[in-house]
Amino acid sequence: MPIPLIKNTFYNEQQTRRELAQFIQSDSYLSMGEQCQKFEETFAAKQGRKYAVLVNSGGSANLALIQALINLRRIKAGDRCGFSALTWSTNVMPLIQMGLEPVPVDVQPNTLNTTLAMMIQQVQPIKAMFITNALGFCGNLQDITRWCRENDVILLEDNCESLGTITQHGKTGNFGLASTFSFYVAHHISTIEGGMICTDDYELYNMLKIVRSNGWDRNLSVQEQAKVRVGIPPFQAKYTFYNLAYNFKPTEITGWLGNNQMQYYDEIMNKRENNYRVISSTIKSNMDIMPLADASYEKLPTFAIPIICNSPESRAIYLKRFEAEGIETRPVIAGDITQQPFWKERYPARTMIGVRYIHDCGFYCGNCPDYTEEEIETIVRCLE
Repeated sequence: MPIPLIKNTFYNEQQTRRELAQFIQSDSYLSMGEQCQKFEETFAAKQGRKYAVLVNSGGSANLALIQALINLRRIKAGDRCGFSALTWSTNVMPLIQMGLEPVPVDVQPNTLNTTLAMMIQQVQPIKAMFITNALGFCGNLQDITRWCRENDVILLEDNCESLGTITQHGKTGNFGLASTFSFYVAHHISTIEGGMICTDDYELYNMLKIVRSNGWDRNLSVQEQAKVRVGIPPFQAKYTFYNLAYNFKPTEITGWLGNNQMQYYDEIMNKRENNYRVISSTIKSNMDIMPLADASYEKLPTFAIPIICNSPESRAIYLKRFEAEGIETRPVIAGDITQQPFWKERYPARTMIGVRYIHDCGFYCGNCPDYTEEEIETIVRCLE
């Protein structure tokens, strides 16, 4: 039987579908409302941050975050912004679209992430750093956070692939000024499409709610509305657009699904971590494959199973093994993002050894919490 990256749209699939159908039939208001607000509150509490803003996708979360910071004049067009070179398109594209100067930073193959030393060497000076915590892993975020504070650099985390990861210094997604999350079907929690932005910054939180909803103030508290409505007649106030914004509003279906799936949060994370630990023990005994630095994590429910081979030729051999068993595979995220057409059309070539190694020698298979023991054993056998 084939082993896809993800076997189901939701955890506890059939029951979730039945309950979703009942909700849609019974709920009278499917635009953004109580279910979305409840999901925001539940997610913020579980993540350990003060505020969460739900949007319609993880990509929208990244774009809304950059727009909000520009609206608040914390960054501006022309500012240099570093980003991890091993990342997804929607981490980089908002920087380009907003007129920032994007500066890629190389990554370590055995951590999949950038380090403070790489940042200092490759991107100074910068105004902001948008790090991607890749596939459940991260770099030395504690050191990066300290350096960013000392140098007045805004640290942002794309944590779309690393929900539930806990380091010795705390949860990924809680180190920067703000962090983004994705609830696309292949991610830790699925709302089909959906994203979240978390922060402890009250001013940013309110601006994110404006950016999400066309530039309106409708989702602000009465006190915050009074601050922005100075001089605006009450009749016009609800249809006044206060800042540059988008329509990134989620639906109540997104909110309901988020609330439904959060009840399985711990179970999902435990199964993903167990799958990774079983498979990684085989990887560590195979001289063809680079072992990842994973000993220091307190919780590691990875997004996928990254496999970094010692050569392109070796990767070809293992990809054939996986293909023969019907195991679905992917490049490691997008590989070297600076090799993508949208980047090469706009910026000169850069030589980055670490991400290029991952690009040429790496791939991943899924880490689905619904995998059976037999399916895990099949993946293990291909890696022996």
